Amino acid sequence: MTQADWVLELLRCPLTGQTLAPVTLDGQEFLQTPSGIRYPVLDGVPVLLVDAAIQPGTQP
Repeated sequence: MTQADWVLELLRCPLTGQTLAPVTLDGQEFLQTPSGIRYPVLDGVPVLLVDAAIQPGTQP
């Protein structure tokens, strides 16, 4: 387990409480829930704010 892995296990979606997994779409980094809600990662820092959530089927 790397340093980033144990931190990722602690993070949760503020809307649903679901776990988050890193994904890259069109060159942009996100943390995504199993249901498809995405949160942007800016300069290596996840923006886990409800207002920053990108719902499934919408573009950032």
